[in-house]
Amino acid sequence: MHLDAVPSAVSPSDVLSGYRTPGGLVLDKVIDRLDRHCREFIAHSPFATLATADAEGWPDISPRGGDPGFVHVLDEHRLALPDRPGNNRVDSLKNVAANPRAALMFLVPGVEQTLRVYGTTTLVRPEDLDVDLTEFGRAPLSVLVLDVQRAYFQCPKSVMRSGLWDPARQIDPKTLTPFGRVLKDHCALDSDLPDDATIRADLAHEL
Repeated sequence: MHLDAVPSAVSPSDVLSGYRTPGGLVLDKVIDRLDRHCREFIAHSPFATLATADAEGWPDISPRGGDPGFVHVLDEHRLALPDRPGNNRVDSLKNVAANPRAALMFLVPGVEQTLRVYGTTTLVRPEDLDVDLTEFGRAPLSVLVLDVQRAYFQCPKSVMRSGLWDPARQIDPKTLTPFGRVLKDHCALDSDLPDDATIRADLAHEL
């Protein structure tokens, strides 16, 4: 179906009316702090996604990773997310400079629940915090401090459906087009890029 063929007669409220009212447990699980269960989960998480939006409301989502606990819990109401060397687009950081609202979703390998944390942010320098944020032998370039306003655990249905942690459902990376070819095509380059093993080895030096 083409986008211009999408039905427009049904209003969003009509669509939403087809969903049942959420139960009390679903609503009551939202808390305004990082309790011991949240802190335990974050301490085991090596991967999170950071959601931000610019001043006009355009959204962005960025993967973030490190050793388990790479996002530091400063106290019940504050998280510190170090910013490591990347592609220097700094889309997320530009967004929070204009719109401080942000959200993090934490994943723990092998665990089907996820943790969602919402709040407002402040961008600071590493030396502004009395915390050792050294990882992979270097300090972060900056730190995003999230003042927590909401936190809750997401039910595992989506991860269960995806089989995300099921080794039998992992694919051989060779099934996909080599990343160097993808970049060549997307950037309309005339010359070939190095093979994926070389690209990965180069990136490993920048962790």
